[in-house]
Amino acid sequence: MAKKKALTYREILLAVKKQDFAPVYLLSGEEPYYLDKIADAIEKYAVAESDRDFNCDIFYGQDADLDLVYASCRQFPFMADRRLVMLKEAQTLRNGKTALEALETYMKRPSPQTVFVVVFKGAALSSMSKMVKAAAASGAVVFNSQKVRDYNLAPVIKDYAAENGMQIDEKATAMLADYVGADISKLFGEIDKLQVALGPGNKRITPEAIERNIGVSKDYNNFELTSALATNNYEKAMKIVRAFSRNPKANPTVVISATLFKFYQKMTIATMERDRSDANLMRALELKTPYALKDIRSAMNHINFFKARRCVQAIRDFDAKSKGIGSLQNDMEMLKELVYKLFTASPNP
Repeated sequence: MAKKKALTYREILLAVKKQDFAPVYLLSGEEPYYLDKIADAIEKYAVAESDRDFNCDIFYGQDADLDLVYASCRQFPFMADRRLVMLKEAQTLRNGKTALEALETYMKRPSPQTVFVVVFKGAALSSMSKMVKAAAASGAVVFNSQKVRDYNLAPVIKDYAAENGMQIDEKATAMLADYVGADISKLFGEIDKLQVALGPGNKRITPEAIERNIGVSKDYNNFELTSALATNNYEKAMKIVRAFSRNPKANPTVVISATLFKFYQKMTIATMERDRSDANLMRALELKTPYALKDIRSAMNHINFFKARRCVQAIRDFDAKSKGIGSLQNDMEMLKELVYKLFTASPNP
């Protein structure tokens, strides 16, 4: 028998909004954003607000009695089409996943008049679990919310923008990915903020919009500094460093050195890769956006393995000195010196 294809986040939400409910939802995984969104949608659509006093029971892991949860699932709805029973924060149950195995009996024969939701955050429930197997066999929706990796952020950003009727430029996508990272709740929150700021008549998110509304300069930021290094543009790099030096509090050198270190670390890996296809480099380097790959491609024209390793060492030395180890020089002056070293590092063995 062919294995039933797991539903995607969007497919589950669509079915819920159409009032097409499964008897059981097992929602687990590392990324809490999608788990909360599905659980909230089920809570909103499964039982009318006027019926919730008698037909909605919500339990929380740490305080939940699974015998009581089981009994609640078996109750009949009161003057309504269905009941809703939710077990939230199931990961805080004593003995966690092991405790959930007690629900296997219910999962084998779930009540057709109850929508039962289990939310387990932090890790995926094992498909080998007897409880999960029983639930899947009886028509449950089993959803694993995987953590979005840095190199998959671009499509996630574009998809969310499109879902909200917005378009987003490539550079704006890269700026958001670099500034926010893989914190999905914060990332989507920034896009929501931009949508409100732009107003109903403007459907395009540009680097200028991000600069105005989020406070990330489109020209003077860590992303543009690495881009200048990648394209071998010394004048642009020094211009950015001078801009940093005018506002050192907003541009801490510890963050700058970490960004530069990651860039040259990726360059070290890239120069050793035999398969230099876009797909392999995106995966091997865990790049956030295709826009970032463009910089890697440019950098590979003038940075080889030996130069990349020397740059990594120069950044380590700078990091130590910026923390007061072996130097009392001004951080920004040392940063200018570092940028010079990065451009002039020898590519020879």
